[in-house]
Amino acid sequence: MSLIRRKILHGATVALMLFMGNSNDLFALEKGVKAPDFQLTGTQGSVRLADAAGSVVYVDFWASWCGPCRQSFPWMNEMQEKYRAKGLKVIAVNVDAKSEDARKFLAQNPAKFTVAFDSKGATPAHYGVKGMPSSFIIGRDGKVMSTHLGFNASEKEKLESDIKSALEAK
Repeated sequence: MSLIRRKILHGATVALMLFMGNSNDLFALEKGVKAPDFQLTGTQGSVRLADAAGSVVYVDFWASWCGPCRQSFPWMNEMQEKYRAKGLKVIAVNVDAKSEDARKFLAQNPAKFTVAFDSKGATPAHYGVKGMPSSFIIGRDGKVMSTHLGFNASEKEKLESDIKSALEAK
């Protein structure tokens, strides 16, 4: 199957999953639930959620074929730089079957945050991800504080507000 056909089929599958679900079923993880730990290979070596204990973590699941993911990278770079000193750690988990696709994306969209690769899709499955991008704000206690599906410019303020709230939480 050609690369274009695979990407179209994958996009159609994601759209169908979103269409079939309702807003209550978008994520398996809900607010207040302990976020599943993961250990993945990243651009800078091993990436473990547990290593970020005590930080607020913005976990973002993305793919190279995802248009909104392209838009989210500059924003995630900005959030990482703006809130790093206050304890924010952005971890972006790529779900492409081929890491070469992700690396090409990263060459065009540099990341100033941690990037990990999960070509088998185990981590997004544990998080109940049903579309790209999907993000989770995890509090300093390791529990999910908020979830979000998709990315567009109109949502930046709300996402940043959620990050600030998580950073200010005791």
